[in-house]
Amino acid sequence: MPACPSCQHPASKRDGHDAAGRQRYACRPCGRDFTERSASAFAGYRWPVEVILLAVRWSLSHPLSAASVMELLAERGIDVSKRTVLRWVQTFGPLLAAEVRRHRRPLGSKCYVDEVFFFRGKDKRYLYRAVDETGQVVDVLFREHRDTESAVAFFRQALARTGWRPTQVISDHHQPYIKAVQEVLPDAEHVRTGLHRARGETTKPIERSHVFTRDRLRTARGVKTLATGQRFFEGFEALHALRRGHTRLAHLVPGDHPACPTVHERVRAVARAVTALGARLTRAVTAAA
Repeated sequence: MPACPSCQHPASKRDGHDAAGRQRYACRPCGRDFTERSASAFAGYRWPVEVILLAVRWSLSHPLSAASVMELLAERGIDVSKRTVLRWVQTFGPLLAAEVRRHRRPLGSKCYVDEVFFFRGKDKRYLYRAVDETGQVVDVLFREHRDTESAVAFFRQALARTGWRPTQVISDHHQPYIKAVQEVLPDAEHVRTGLHRARGETTKPIERSHVFTRDRLRTARGVKTLATGQRFFEGFEALHALRRGHTRLAHLVPGDHPACPTVHERVRAVARAVTALGARLTRAVTAAA
């Protein structure tokens, strides 16, 4: 019998069925009733997991507004509001991102770091991003200011999430990066350079990686708050990593990887990978996030 999702105690007994016909169990120690779906992050949601993940994948993979996703779902007989779509993206985007990080490819030895700015009305916000030499995104952090505190916070978050310690950090001549690298990554070599150089390192890898993020928000109105922006960017980068081949899809969709996949096969593989990742999301992860 399954363990109780509340107290994790294995002792339970069958207790009839719920309204959907699923086997219900009763936990003897804590007295709670649960089903096998109770531990899922999708427990308590009206719509099936496939519908929620479809809306989240569309929103994070393509330049679609919540209203556009709502209309696409309505064409398929699924009537939800655009506010519901936004809540799904905000809730499950970061959870998918945390799961994707567990299956991505090993990071390289170089760290290219830079920030890209966005406007919300007249307010300027900054998204700190870092990639390795293969173009794989290490982490993102959305901040209100472009200063030493933000740079230090970004490096500390990336280090805490990945445990990655690059041997070389490449940045532009933004002054706060000097103190941030010395404080968080004292053993790494800090190379300060620019975009156009005849020889040596340049910031071209990180500047190129900004293009996808800018394109995604070009048709949008920006992000309203730092918290919602952070959750959106984490989910967006996770789906982008799946589409760019920065994750080990063979671990998520075993036995379905042709030697030379076409564009259409790659799209279907990403969709199946998102479904496999969604099946692994649990309530425990939701509480931690």
